[in-house]
Amino acid sequence: MMKKTYKIEVDCANCANKMEEAAKKTEGVKDAIINFMALKMKIEFQEGYEPDTVMPQVLKNCKKIEDDCEIFF
Repeated sequence: MMKKTYKIEVDCANCANKMEEAAKKTEGVKDAIINFMALKMKIEFQEGYEPDTVMPQVLKNCKKIEDDCEIFF
């Protein structure tokens, strides 16, 4: 099982919670945890999914609910 940490940019804790939920619902993501104070997102990927293909979709899903958020991958 693969886990990776990404730097994120988001304005408020509530927005970070929404981003976390959006990431969790993305295909290929087993779990997602955001540390708002550290501006970090930990993603645990499902077996057989590559971070390089999953992360653009995670960002897309996050931007649907929090337009000015950013994930650096």
